[in-house]
Amino acid sequence: MTQIPVLAEGRPAPLGATFDGEGVNFAVFSEHAKRMTVCLFSPDGKTELHRLDLPEREGDVWHGYIAGLRPGQLYALRADGPYAPEEGHRFNYNKLLLDPYAKRLTGHPEWNDALMGYTVGAKTGDLSFDTRDSAPYMPRCVVEDPSFNWGRRQRPRTTLARSVIYEAHVKGLTQLHPNVETEGGFLALASDAMLDHMTRLGITAIELLPVQAFLNDRFLVEKGLTNYWGYQTLGFFAPDPRFMTQDGIHEFQHMVARLHGAGIEVILDVVYNHTCEGSELGPTLSFRGLDNASYYRLAEDKRHCINDTGTGNTVNMDHPMVMRMVMDSLRYWVQVMHVDGFRFDLCASLGRVDNNGFDRNAAFFQALRQDPVLTGVKLIAEPWDIGPGGYQLGGFPPPFAEWNDKYRDDVRKFWRGDDGMVPDLAERLTGSAVQFDHSGRFATSSVNLITAHDGYTLADTTAYLERHNEANGEDNNDGHDSNYSDNFGVEGPTDDPDILSARSKRRRNMLATLLLSQGTPMILAGDELGNSQGGNNNAYCQDNEVGWVDWANADTDLMIFTQKLIGFRKAHPIMRQKRFLHARERLVDGIEDLFWWRSDGQEMQEADWNDPALRVLCAEMRTASGTPRYAVREEAILLAFNSGDALDLILPEPPRTKAWVLYIDTAQPKRDAEVIREGKLKMAAESTLALVLERMDG
Repeated sequence: MTQIPVLAEGRPAPLGATFDGEGVNFAVFSEHAKRMTVCLFSPDGKTELHRLDLPEREGDVWHGYIAGLRPGQLYALRADGPYAPEEGHRFNYNKLLLDPYAKRLTGHPEWNDALMGYTVGAKTGDLSFDTRDSAPYMPRCVVEDPSFNWGRRQRPRTTLARSVIYEAHVKGLTQLHPNVETEGGFLALASDAMLDHMTRLGITAIELLPVQAFLNDRFLVEKGLTNYWGYQTLGFFAPDPRFMTQDGIHEFQHMVARLHGAGIEVILDVVYNHTCEGSELGPTLSFRGLDNASYYRLAEDKRHCINDTGTGNTVNMDHPMVMRMVMDSLRYWVQVMHVDGFRFDLCASLGRVDNNGFDRNAAFFQALRQDPVLTGVKLIAEPWDIGPGGYQLGGFPPPFAEWNDKYRDDVRKFWRGDDGMVPDLAERLTGSAVQFDHSGRFATSSVNLITAHDGYTLADTTAYLERHNEANGEDNNDGHDSNYSDNFGVEGPTDDPDILSARSKRRRNMLATLLLSQGTPMILAGDELGNSQGGNNNAYCQDNEVGWVDWANADTDLMIFTQKLIGFRKAHPIMRQKRFLHARERLVDGIEDLFWWRSDGQEMQEADWNDPALRVLCAEMRTASGTPRYAVREEAILLAFNSGDALDLILPEPPRTKAWVLYIDTAQPKRDAEVIREGKLKMAAESTLALVLERMDG
């Protein structure tokens, strides 16, 4: 484009750069700007060809239309307005800004002091004003046509009750797989090899660590590291370029289509609580330069950002246009990219009102609950942050599900042999009712996990007592202190066969507990393979063999056992029921649905529950029909968890025409299904059993 484009009035909606078949409409929000400029670049992005001031302002939306502009056009923004940090304003026309609604970016910012709105090293600090042009160090936005031929593919629409979630990093899961030719991106995740693995395993949804465009933190780059996990969002609509070949966003859409074809849903881990611009001392890349006082929650001294997230800033969800951006982003990923749900990072931050504490009726939650698009997808909260009243497990309104860290900690402590953990395990096994059985919520509201990206892998939980994060360059001071882990006498790798056997059984026990519990199970990708991070429990900056799944040393026996557990869960509806079991008569039919047994076949008493030395828990879960007087057990499952010594387990007496059938034994993972006719069986030390009451022919 050589001649100066003509800017027409355009429209204030939709926001962003929108191609309509004949040209592109630009619409940008800024309440406090005095001028908004669109910068058009040459195809290679090196030359800024035109600066065009948007001609119209309707309310706080600046807009204009350029006929003849096509998808692929590179652009960015500049915003003019007051530079008054004490009033919360940090406009600097010298800084090239990314469109918050950009659908694709050409790359990532290259760190240079010119990215700062203030002069680094000046005596007045962030009150100073930097005049350097940041364009040489900034990526460009790309006008996109997001249309995609989805054909007749339907979303899987798996209910939470039937879901088994698989948390994974796009590159980490695929990079070292021997049969994946495309390197570490969306196309790799869509490969036959990855689909074969996930379908054989039996998972129903993959929850991806952040794939929205994100920034590599400066302090990491200076250490030769990178932001591997991606919790520093740069653009809420654009897939991160590192996962694409630059052919376009259709690579992400192709991945989703392939996963849906395999019956697997796609859930995105999204970060709307903060952005990558950090505190007032951070760079001016987009939001800060467009309208700092609107996009961020500011302290009473408006020079400073409120930092409830631990990252330097907190997105201002009280502002209607900021909330609109978040809602538009969520709808875009559902309607255009066809994702099936979201896990909200530090979700408690999204429920704060007027810089006060958490409110489960906050406007954002109300907006989600009434939205006709978003009510049809999965919504999962990480129910905490570091702000006031930040820990909110169980505090979110339906239809939210929530990551349950109490489940993780209590299950680990039970299997480690801590005293007094039987009552806690009973609570976790039955959906954490204390936290979730209110407001019409189901047991599936608890997303049960043993491990996640943030912490040890399952293998490392059984091999390390202390974190080993030296490679992160923080003197091993980062990461969790409370891991509730065990090393069986040797820290890290060992050749001792007894220790290796004990570690393997512990992993099977924890996986069995996870997949035999009420709630929605989530498995960390690689745990089914025995993947280790060498004791690093905070691999956020390890885009290397530490953070990637090690396929070469996969534990195939553990993989097969995990398949068996998932298959067992799918085969027995009682394992997937949404209703809470409370060891009491059901209000509808008066039939008891849960019994707690001692290993000697007697019902648990108060003294048993209060015994800190107790190491065995037996639960009989029932579904039934009929009347209280003539109840018929349709299905019953007996689960036994023993973190202590070997024992004789006395089974509840079955009806005359039925018998208990043993399906799961973590001490003998390859054991075939076996009818137990003796009324008791030997239970190995530190083991889990699962038996089903079945009708016997003849």
